[in-house]
Amino acid sequence: MEKNFKRKGKEKFARSKSIPIDIIVDANKLPKPSWIRVKAPSDNALKLKQLLREHKLHSVCEEASCPNLAECFEKKIATFMILGDICTRKCTFCDVAHGKPNPVDLMEPYNLSVALSKMELKYIVITSVDRDDLKDGGAGHFAACISAIRTKSPGTKIEILVPDFRGKLEIALENLAISLPDVFNHNIETASRLYKSVRPGSNYLGSLKLIKNFKQKFPNIPTKSGIMVGLGETDEEVRQVLLDLRNHDCDMLTIGQYLQPSKFHAPVVRFVTPAQFAEFATFAYSLGFLNVASGALVRSSYYAEQQAEELC
Repeated sequence: MEKNFKRKGKEKFARSKSIPIDIIVDANKLPKPSWIRVKAPSDNALKLKQLLREHKLHSVCEEASCPNLAECFEKKIATFMILGDICTRKCTFCDVAHGKPNPVDLMEPYNLSVALSKMELKYIVITSVDRDDLKDGGAGHFAACISAIRTKSPGTKIEILVPDFRGKLEIALENLAISLPDVFNHNIETASRLYKSVRPGSNYLGSLKLIKNFKQKFPNIPTKSGIMVGLGETDEEVRQVLLDLRNHDCDMLTIGQYLQPSKFHAPVVRFVTPAQFAEFATFAYSLGFLNVASGALVRSSYYAEQQAEELC
């Protein structure tokens, strides 16, 4: 009975994505290929975790189970997650907890700035959970964090990886304008066809509009987005996403392999080869992207400082 129940679940998932059921069944048995290898945490990585705890901070590196956590923490690089660690949405690919979030910590901008001043970082990324409960989606809190960091660490460049501010785009951009980042990032995540099953509560065109509207309002700030592959999209759908992003004034791009955080998340349908990642990068550059990072372990903030170096 348990086996039959699991198959029914896979059939439902397959229908929602228009994927043959046999592909889904085999996908759960896919071994990780040789080009996907992650490192174990080191002593330096553990020290950075301790620093985050001391200042009551969260990193998306930990919350989203990023495969590059050990490598980035070893180099004292982290993507800070503000506005708590509970998301108001439930994306099937994401390992961040979901539910009713806690009230916004008004001391967080100060605590973040103090921690960063001790770490002496040249480049940081700030992201957040979705906060649909807030009038501006949390945009004003992003601005407050940027302002606090500029005060204590004026030499640090700041990239923000924002949610889509669903239905609150105008007020969100107004509040972000109070203190602007060096790079504006919003992930498109996947192909339009997969949004209902992979990214429920989000809107493909809405994400494109956010990037375009920000660029129109602040033309001198580079815009960036990212897509995961391996969720059931076709290569042609990936190319269409890249074309859509460029048509909406996205300057920089990351393309990475989706890795299933647990058996309760969307399964990996395929592992994209290094050759195909290279082909996606070539196609992206042909569209006019200024900088492209494409590879199995590439994530939105992985070596973000190097990717933005030429543009900032």
